[in-house]
Amino acid sequence: MKYTGMPLGMWLLFSGSFRKQLTSVLGFDSTAAREITAKAKPRYKEIISSLPEFEKGDRFRMNIVNCAMLCAFLLNMPRRPDVDKAAEYYRASMMTGAMKWFCRRSGKKKFTEADIKAMKDTAALKAADRNPYSWNMEFLPYADGSGYESRFTACGICRLMKEQGLYELVPAMCRLDYTMSEAGGASNFVREYTLASGGPYCDCGYKKK
Repeated sequence: MKYTGMPLGMWLLFSGSFRKQLTSVLGFDSTAAREITAKAKPRYKEIISSLPEFEKGDRFRMNIVNCAMLCAFLLNMPRRPDVDKAAEYYRASMMTGAMKWFCRRSGKKKFTEADIKAMKDTAALKAADRNPYSWNMEFLPYADGSGYESRFTACGICRLMKEQGLYELVPAMCRLDYTMSEAGGASNFVREYTLASGGPYCDCGYKKK
């Protein structure tokens, strides 16, 4: 994957927030936060360059780029946070004003014909069959019309974080699903299983509010 384009844009948008939360959430002083960030940037570029390009129509490219950024920061921390602290750090780093606006905008489109079509197209793509850093998903509408479930049987985040020696912290990223659903304002997020916790799949359920 080329660093120019989305990966560079995501670094410009979020690296300042990731640096700020090193102090606000994880308690590093400002000097340590600057040092971690300085080391994280080349590591982020290295991780990005190791990834294949994603197919046109693969909606999960941004997910793997976000994962690469979190990995780059985690790998350069002098002390690694536990899952709960890592989840808090990731949530605070990602939920900037721009991200909250994006979630609200996405929430307005939730459950529309365009949203349903996009889910069906993603399920049909089965991108992880060709790219191990992408996702395979089933689209399962609820029989009562109350929403739908996206059920994942392959997860690029699991693959990348395992390779980076961070597999135990995958749940820190998974928890952002709840936050983003709440910020969108259109759905309640429900989940029973995750691949990272040994489940048969990751279920992402969206119930209409």
